[in-house]
Amino acid sequence: MPDIKHFDPDAVLETVVRLFWRQGVASTGIQDVVSATGINRSSLYATFGGKQELYLAALRRYLEQRSQPVFRRLAGDGRGLPAISEFFAGLIEARCSGEHARWGCMVSNAHAGAENSDPEVRAVLDQHHRELREAMHAALVTAGHEGQLAPGTDPGASADLLALLAYGVNLRSRAGADAATLHGTVTAALDSIGVRAAA
Repeated sequence: MPDIKHFDPDAVLETVVRLFWRQGVASTGIQDVVSATGINRSSLYATFGGKQELYLAALRRYLEQRSQPVFRRLAGDGRGLPAISEFFAGLIEARCSGEHARWGCMVSNAHAGAENSDPEVRAVLDQHHRELREAMHAALVTAGHEGQLAPGTDPGASADLLALLAYGVNLRSRAGADAATLHGTVTAALDSIGVRAAA
């Protein structure tokens, strides 16, 4: 008879996302996964493959369920600068308070870890960066149309800067930077590209 799974793979994968996100892939062994999920090794391997395959599935899930919805909201917001300001305010709040405080971003953490040497991991990181930058660019183009940008501001270059700033917020918050400091950095960065403060 076929093997019947007595667990929900989707729920298990969500637990694994949280584990890799909080601890990082290098610090997480397969026994940690077994302990966190309550699923034995053979069932994990049969369902997901080895640790690397499990990590990739978790990273893709993080991108699809946590990053992409935020990017879509930003790109389609239609308000320009207020949408960018709101994006960063929400990012700082998520990184500095609540359930996931000091976890950083699973994708940003991967940029800084040895796991980025894997071509499949790099492909996910590149996709994340491309979609983040495109969302920033869309919001900045809207801001330009609404007269919210200083003359001469290049939406493309500014989108690159703001995407890198988002990674910086993620990494600095994981290292313990406080919300007020991060808000100050965001304000200075926006001012430096001629973006007038949005209400």
